[in-house]
Amino acid sequence: MKPEYDVAVIGAGPGGYIAAIRCAQLGLKTICIDDWKTDGKPAPGGTCTNVGCIPSKAMLEASAKYEETMTVFPSFGIQVGEVNLDMPQMQMRRAAVVRQTNEGILWLFRKNRIAFLSGRAMIDGREGMGYRLVIQSDTAQQLTATHLIIATGSKPRAWQDLPFDEEVILSNTGALALKEVPRKLAVIGAGVVGLELGSVWRRLGAEVTLFESMPAILMGADREIALEVQKQLTRQGLNLLTGVSVQAIHKTEDGIDIQYSMPSTPGLLQEASFDRVLVSIGRVPNTERLGMDVIGLAVDERGFIKVDEQCRTNVANVWAIGDVVRGPMLAHKASEEGVAVAERIAGKFARVDFNLIPWVVYTHPEIAWVGQTEEVLKADGREIKVGKFPFMANGRARTMGSTEGFVKTIADVHTGEVLGIHMIGANVSELIAEAAMAMAFRASAEDIACICHAHPTLSEAVRESALNVQSRALNL
Repeated sequence: MKPEYDVAVIGAGPGGYIAAIRCAQLGLKTICIDDWKTDGKPAPGGTCTNVGCIPSKAMLEASAKYEETMTVFPSFGIQVGEVNLDMPQMQMRRAAVVRQTNEGILWLFRKNRIAFLSGRAMIDGREGMGYRLVIQSDTAQQLTATHLIIATGSKPRAWQDLPFDEEVILSNTGALALKEVPRKLAVIGAGVVGLELGSVWRRLGAEVTLFESMPAILMGADREIALEVQKQLTRQGLNLLTGVSVQAIHKTEDGIDIQYSMPSTPGLLQEASFDRVLVSIGRVPNTERLGMDVIGLAVDERGFIKVDEQCRTNVANVWAIGDVVRGPMLAHKASEEGVAVAERIAGKFARVDFNLIPWVVYTHPEIAWVGQTEEVLKADGREIKVGKFPFMANGRARTMGSTEGFVKTIADVHTGEVLGIHMIGANVSELIAEAAMAMAFRASAEDIACICHAHPTLSEAVRESALNVQSRALNL
């Protein structure tokens, strides 16, 4: 008997819902199942939409405007008088932005004639030429599909035996939904989540201390960029402790106590008290109660579903994408894999190049990069040339009052091919696409330098950094 659907997508995050849309566009009968609900209503979009990318950017934007009103507006000749923080309104706006995004995804499902079920899907075995799923919702349902795409995402890793209560011991979920500004906030882990949410609450008035076990923050970023980030964030008031060994976190009547040692005095145990702690020490794949054992789906030692370069699992016609498999835990990486898998199911060629996936950290200034760092390239024995251009020399940045940071272009010394572009500055999250496109077409620094960029724009710094690979910067 032929299965009811060509494709069943389990999970409606940025990987799952995009995979479902592309499958439908390619003429495949598609259903998407997701169990996320907010206030009793289906809330597709996964972690990204509900407690990750979207709400964190809403809070970053809100907190930035709050701080700018007090510290930046006067220099522009704008006097606003007393500034008051309305936390309930800020949180209402965050929730409204999230709900708009949820509804937008549901609309896209309707537009593309994708069936959507709100509930938890469990693989219940093979049936004929496909697979049987049991959906637990208000009532149990069953369906069959020829292909399965597992896109169930990830969840935050807790600190040892200290579970999240989202009141004092916070994951990103609780840290985004605080009803008041904590007096003192500890952040365990100075990665992307720690830096972004630490920045939010520092801007709103909290005293924020970040504990990072690595010798520096953002170890995956270019070292020159990471050092500039640390300098800028420290100047803003974030207390960044690197190389720290956190020994214990104890919940108390008044908050939490953290015991730790510094690299300079490894044998000396120090203690500090805080109102709240955000634990951002990574994420783990979300595969509980999925029924993987029923069909013998293989996982690695960390619990990630094993896939090949095409996102195929060890089981025929079962695919996995996004945070539940290897590779960077980025929403746009998941989306790219979702599109690629849909096209492979439809018999088309598709490829995802991890080297061309951009990274962005939405602090102020923003950080973005694509390609390889200078350190990695040198370690690989590549002969490179580097061109840099500071935003201090960029006219648009000066008019904005945001002159921090620079653009750094790394090119092969023999061919001029761009191997990496790294940025720190205002709105570099919007500039990085040009760098990714240039690298996708294997452009040389000369190619970027030959393209006319509008003036005055921040993007001129990208061109100038490419020019400076040959020591030809025009405004430096």
